[in-house]
Amino acid sequence: MPSVNFFEEDIDFTLSNEDYISHWIKTIIEKEGFALQELNFIFCSDEYLYQMNVDYLNHDTYTDIITFDNSEEDKQIEGDIFISIDRVRDNANSIKSTFEDELARVIIHGVLHLMGHKDKTPEEEKGMREKEEACLSLRP
Repeated sequence: MPSVNFFEEDIDFTLSNEDYISHWIKTIIEKEGFALQELNFIFCSDEYLYQMNVDYLNHDTYTDIITFDNSEEDKQIEGDIFISIDRVRDNANSIKSTFEDELARVIIHGVLHLMGHKDKTPEEEKGMREKEEACLSLRP
C-alpha cells in the first residue's frame, strides 16, 4: 500500500502535522503524474547527515537534504529523504523564513528530485525554485 512515512534519527523531532504533510505530498505526486509506492522521510541532526554525505556521496560538506531514489520503474516514487532539522532551522533564520515554511520547501525539494527535477546548473536551479513555489502554493 502506498505510504509516506516519517522517522527521526539522532535527533528528537516529531513532525506536528504528519497527516496534512502526507496528504499534500501525495497530492503533488499525483498532480505530476507519478504513482506513490513508499516514501520515507528521516529527520536527523546535522552531524548525522554530514556523515551520510561523506560516506555515501563523497561530499565533505553539510547539507539540508539527501535524497535516495529507490524506484525501479519510471513514474514511480519510492525513496528515502534525509533532512537535517538543524540545517533547516539555520536556513530559515538566515533567510528570515519560518521553520515550518522552510521545512515544507525542503520536503517538497526532495520529492521533486525523485520526480527527476535537478538543480546543478543555474537554469535547473531556477526551474527547481519555480516548481517548489508552485508546490508550496498548493498547501492549504
